[in-house]
Amino acid sequence: MPAPQCASCHTARAALRRPRSGQALCGACFCAAFEAEVLHTVLAGRLLPPGAVVAVGASGGKDSTVLAHVLRELAPRLGISLHLVAVDEGIGGYRDAALAAVRRQAARWDLPLTVVAYADLFGGWTMDAVARSTAGSGRSRACCTFCGVLRRRALEEGARLVGATHVVTGHNADDMAETVLMNFLRGDAGRLARGGGLGSPGEGGALPRCRPLQLASQKEVVLYAHFRRLDYFSEECVYAPEAFRGHARDLLKMLEAARPSAVLDLVHSAERLALAPRRPARALCQACALLDGLNRGRPRLAIGKGRRGLDEEGPPREPQPSRPPTSEPVPDF
Repeated sequence: MPAPQCASCHTARAALRRPRSGQALCGACFCAAFEAEVLHTVLAGRLLPPGAVVAVGASGGKDSTVLAHVLRELAPRLGISLHLVAVDEGIGGYRDAALAAVRRQAARWDLPLTVVAYADLFGGWTMDAVARSTAGSGRSRACCTFCGVLRRRALEEGARLVGATHVVTGHNADDMAETVLMNFLRGDAGRLARGGGLGSPGEGGALPRCRPLQLASQKEVVLYAHFRRLDYFSEECVYAPEAFRGHARDLLKMLEAARPSAVLDLVHSAERLALAPRRPARALCQACALLDGLNRGRPRLAIGKGRRGLDEEGPPREPQPSRPPTSEPVPDF
């Protein structure tokens, strides 16, 4: 059965059906639509203002390669300048090949490139050294956790070194959905509360960060790289098989098989998630050793002779057995 015509240009034969919409498109129309969606994400989210000097976190992989290529195409319309910043984590047999791909990209696109290394920034520590120091300590599976913290700091330092005003990373929708799942599974309410949106405005003196590909699925990122014939490094990090993220990725694949919209549903859930503000610490009642002071300005529980009643606001008092039961409702735990 011959391929249908492209639903956009109506001239070329369709080369794919978009995973998100099922629309049949030729390669050129798909790439144009992909770039238009990234442009809309940047403009609607006001992520990169005109005149911004943007440090692109370049790892050599598909996501950062696609991000750099798309932003290079959109730079004249956005009025921004780009600078590639690569991080050398010091992982033998892996990072050298990835950095070679980054250097080829920088030369092909005529973009400036700066490489910052863990060894230079962190007193000689590399990820291989971190892995050796944690071997047998029960923390060897946490290499990716250490690396994530160090890499964020290194990218920040590299961006400041080149005079950047903004930092962009290539996290796609699948990456973000995996992160949401990981935070749910770990019960990490703090990260869940900060996980929404397309980036961070740069609190505490940090540079503003954003993720222009956050609404693009991994499948479409790979398809864009294929049709644009981009050169990228595709090997997995040697420490990745030990990471907890792998379990979240497997779970996400099963969820997506049952519900194709699961990835974007999780991404949007992080955007909409509203957590109640943390309550102040509650002291123990000296008389009954129960939590006292549910909230400031609310009644407190008082217990006497096995009966539960309400004590009025103010400092904790001794139980009063002769006090009659109150008709007010008991606070809801």
